[in-house]
Amino acid sequence: MTKADAGEKRNIKFWFGASATGLVGAAFAGFMIFSSVCPCEVIPGGMLFGELVETPISNWNSTTANQENLCQLQIWAGIRPHSINLNCMATPEGELFLSCSVCDRKYWAARVEINEEAVLRLGDQLYSVHINRETDPTTMDRAFRARVNKLQHTDLETMVTPRPSLDQERFDHWWTFRVTSRT
Repeated sequence: MTKADAGEKRNIKFWFGASATGLVGAAFAGFMIFSSVCPCEVIPGGMLFGELVETPISNWNSTTANQENLCQLQIWAGIRPHSINLNCMATPEGELFLSCSVCDRKYWAARVEINEEAVLRLGDQLYSVHINRETDPTTMDRAFRARVNKLQHTDLETMVTPRPSLDQERFDHWWTFRVTSRT
């Protein structure tokens, strides 16, 4: 191999490495920009950003859960973060639940395991949480009552869920997840 051939081979390796590094950098930058904008409506997002609250929450009524139209939840789907918008509601007892209609068809719900580690965003604040699917009918009814009550006071201009009547019964296809502090 001549010096010219060796130099050309080094040149090709350099440009290949630089191109691969640039592509990875661009993909990472694009993902971070996407994460700062979404989740949006029905399009899931990536990482959630905000101010991390490090104090454990035992009474979710002390947060903005019932004032926020939607909460945002981030779980890990394999090696990537997956975030979504959902309704969350605090019960009068201070418990926090997530609302999920027709949840058996939702991508994120199939990835939630027992004591799933997640990040919850309320407004600009992030909370490290565990989420667990609730299956006890009495607890589910209590969570659904909290949902109905919260939706009575949600701003009509920002509502994504129709305002239910106060006597609305829990739907058979409705799931709920209990949220507890991790920190």
